[in-house]
Amino acid sequence: MDGLMMDFQLTLPTILRRVEAYFGGKEVVTRLPDKSFHRYTYADMARRTKQLAVALERLGLERGDRVGTLCWNHYQHLEAYFGIPCGGYVLHTLNIRLHPNDIGYIALNAGDRALIVDASLMPLVDQFLGRTKIEHVFVVEDSYEELLASADPDEWSDPQLDENEAAAMCYTSGTTGLPKGVVYSHRSTMLHTLGTAAANPLGLGLSEQDTILPVVPMFHANAWGYPYIAAMQGATQVFPGPHLDAESLLQDFVQERVTWTAGVPTIWLAILQLLDANPDKWDLSAMKGMLVGGSAAPRAMIAGFQDRHGLRVCHGWGMTETSPVASMASLPGELARADHDTQFDYIAMQGLPLPLVELRARDADGNEIPHDGETMAELEVRGPWVASAYYDTPGTSERWTEDGWFRTGDIVSFDPHGHIQIKDRSKDVIKSGGEWISSVDLENALMAHPSVAEAAVIAMPDEKWQERPLGVVVLREGATATEEQLREFLAPHFAKWWLPDRIVFAHEIPKTAVGKFKKTALREQYAQQPATSTT
Repeated sequence: MDGLMMDFQLTLPTILRRVEAYFGGKEVVTRLPDKSFHRYTYADMARRTKQLAVALERLGLERGDRVGTLCWNHYQHLEAYFGIPCGGYVLHTLNIRLHPNDIGYIALNAGDRALIVDASLMPLVDQFLGRTKIEHVFVVEDSYEELLASADPDEWSDPQLDENEAAAMCYTSGTTGLPKGVVYSHRSTMLHTLGTAAANPLGLGLSEQDTILPVVPMFHANAWGYPYIAAMQGATQVFPGPHLDAESLLQDFVQERVTWTAGVPTIWLAILQLLDANPDKWDLSAMKGMLVGGSAAPRAMIAGFQDRHGLRVCHGWGMTETSPVASMASLPGELARADHDTQFDYIAMQGLPLPLVELRARDADGNEIPHDGETMAELEVRGPWVASAYYDTPGTSERWTEDGWFRTGDIVSFDPHGHIQIKDRSKDVIKSGGEWISSVDLENALMAHPSVAEAAVIAMPDEKWQERPLGVVVLREGATATEEQLREFLAPHFAKWWLPDRIVFAHEIPKTAVGKFKKTALREQYAQQPATSTT
């Protein structure tokens, strides 16, 4: 017997109609390159979104054609987020921090036919455009406006898309091999939007009464889905433009009374240092929560925000291949009155999977590991917004198990409640004498030292043990610490054989295009020669 429900397609025009009908008067705010502010409403956004969809059709683009964006976070990028897929085309966000050769390869592999780009990024486009099949380039501050002006929003109509048609594409950063494309469907994007909204982080879910500023770039994993979630909920959106330094962000938080924000740990580390230096300068009383993801956040950083500034950090986990949010930290109900340290142990984890997402980790024999908080194995995931293959990339089927789970490459443990804790990337975990050492655990412990601003731990080749840990530390401005002092600081928390053989001091730690520690560069620098301190 079949159910008697409507066969209602899960497509993005549904959100566009909703935001226009119910939240048209709510504001979208953008900090422009000259640091002034642009303001308009969701009704304005919807009108311009429809103009974009109509204009792309007039260009001769066909259903399913890819339209690239090379932009910072701003209102025109939000228009592209809706106008491109709501016109029946595929939004392809290009990462502006990649090498031009990589961007050119990605645009060619995806088959981009058109590109929307910020004027400030045109010199970057000039370096790769000739290697692509892009036919049309529209500059945000110039020809993009002419494009919109040529179209009548009343000519737009819902293209009646199938929910399984592609809505967007995003490529992995290519840390191993060439970048690989992930294609999100309308269905997966809608379910991700609903699932993330249902997660209710910290018990303070995003609603119409909120103001969200996504620091995470719109060119990276669809800004973790927050432009869609905020529009669906009717929340005010604030975009920082190209101004991602800690002081500019804090100014935005204060002026716009931001209640939610989201970004990678390196952003929050810089903000925490500024808050610590000027604790009375910034009025962040409106802030409900700061969402952190992209890599494991130091427990000391999470505690520092809450203990010293009354700001709550919510940890999440995901990947480009998971749309990207797959889990969020939560506190089990029975621990509501637990002591401070116990609560932070859970808040610093990556939490439970979102509704409809399933997680597991298996040992070498294929058996699921016990939920004991100690046993480690590679995390596997499946769900309706998890990729089932890469786009036009042969030879990658090994990333999926025979029964269809995606192999994440993250090494995790599960606590007795089922909460996951990321221990490492499979390529970064340190294999010493047949045992695993978590570089993430060591990094987080080092960054708990009051003199340490940033710390990364990598594996060094060792004749006897195969690999041994080496720590690379950046000290806070004006602070001092010795290698021996840092090792003594770690000693009470780890087995002796976990302690780094060497700790070196650096002026900075190189970072990837999405703000993670670039351990490949550290290995190139230190693994080929004896490690020596730079201080």
